[in-house]
Amino acid sequence: MKRNSEATQQLGRLLRGARKQAGLTQEQVAERAGISRPRYRDIEQGNAAARATTLINVARALGMELMLIPQAVVPGVNALLQPSEDEDRPAFTTDMDDDDEHPGPRP
Repeated sequence: MKRNSEATQQLGRLLRGARKQAGLTQEQVAERAGISRPRYRDIEQGNAAARATTLINVARALGMELMLIPQAVVPGVNALLQPSEDEDRPAFTTDMDDDDEHPGPRP
């Protein structure tokens, strides 16, 4: 069944970018994920939806993990993934003020 939703299109673009960054062919990813190359091609092009288990296998074939996170935290995760002006700056620090008894994460 073909589904050309925005979600499948976006997922396909992400998979293609990850595959190219890893220097792999569609055939290599498909073989590692245990699916056919035409099936992987359809997923990567956003022309087909895939089962969760297939997406997990494809992600792992690309050296990634598939994660489900609450929608409410998506903006925070996206902010952490965005490059900052200072690439060496940690996402969180554990500075202690005189008034703090325990260090904690600070944005």
